Amino acid sequence: MVVVERKQFPRDKTCGDGLTPRAVKALDDMGLTTQLSGYHRYGGLRAVAHNRSLELQWPKHSVFPNYGYVVRRCELDQMVIHHAVAAGAELKLGHEATQPILGNGLVDGVEVIDKTTGKATPIKARYVAVADGANSRFGRALGATRNRSYPQGMAIRTYFESPLHNTGWIESALDMRDRNGKSLPGYGWIFPLGDGTVNVGAGLLSTYRHYKSVNTSHLMEEFASTLPDYWEINPNKPLMAPVGGRLPMAGSVNPKAGPNHLLVGDAAGSVNPFNGEGIDYAYETGQMAAELVAEAIATNNNAALARYPKLLEEHYGAYFRVARAFAHLIGKPTLLRELTRVGMRSRPIMDVALRIMANLMDPNNPGAAEYIYKAATGLSAASSRLTSFSHRQPR
Repeated sequence: MVVVERKQFPRDKTCGDGLTPRAVKALDDMGLTTQLSGYHRYGGLRAVAHNRSLELQWPKHSVFPNYGYVVRRCELDQMVIHHAVAAGAELKLGHEATQPILGNGLVDGVEVIDKTTGKATPIKARYVAVADGANSRFGRALGATRNRSYPQGMAIRTYFESPLHNTGWIESALDMRDRNGKSLPGYGWIFPLGDGTVNVGAGLLSTYRHYKSVNTSHLMEEFASTLPDYWEINPNKPLMAPVGGRLPMAGSVNPKAGPNHLLVGDAAGSVNPFNGEGIDYAYETGQMAAELVAEAIATNNNAALARYPKLLEEHYGAYFRVARAFAHLIGKPTLLRELTRVGMRSRPIMDVALRIMANLMDPNNPGAAEYIYKAATGLSAASSRLTSFSHRQPR
């Protein structure tokens, strides 16, 4: 196996750096439990809105742990790639896969450019996993496109020094306001790294009416300037210039599979619209893709890869449909404010919301969250059928 990475490691990557229980489970499955344990562990989410604060522990679950970690992406990605190399992968750093080499309807390989010398070299490949991120030039070269009716996220983040760098909670601001008290679209986060610093960021959804006119740098500045005093952050002294990016969500990119190639992670639009999580879904879709490729190699039959879209639908289809509906709902700032106002007055409501939004429902131990989610999936399915029926009616 050859892994092509256009940058040199360690390299920075725009991210909130938070690993939820789903991401921790994926890393445990890779065999990285020991390495992960050296980083900052936290037990849940502190939700802040409307002058209220609720500390919500990650729920107990029959599959996922009830804790997460905060790890800088430059360190996390290096940990994962070193693990792959130790397992036998060949790593080409500073090389960019620029375009597929096609033949007889298959991807016969990739053209790779050495970023240092500019030399182009073909690499033959029997199977190709496309994992070049949200913009996925390689995926587009293979005909993949994003459904623009699906929600898309936009996020920006930087780092600050803070004495609360080792607190046991990540924090989410659900009712962001500027220095004059005016509401801001989206939500903010503060994730402690345990090394003297915190990751501070802000994000918003494309379902917000004025999404394209929002200046994310201004959004970041206003959020940092209005953080609670207990973080003791100097908003004028970020440790680096804020960086941002777009997040394709809810499985918005298709097709996700070809005769001998698969799209995974952000390249497949796999970000969770509820909360902007992408790391866990990147690992999970990567694992599914790897298992199908291994089966194809073992059976000498590409047909295994054709099951990939169905697998994704089984794992995420209903959940992403509910999340898309939610994303359109909260695109209305007035409605979002009222929802958070009601939620912040009830710990049971927020516990249910946390379980659903982090995709931690447990069918083995169903409770309020599972029943509410089941009802939501039923409504979503009924709405989809009604929409499909109306589109088929004669005009």
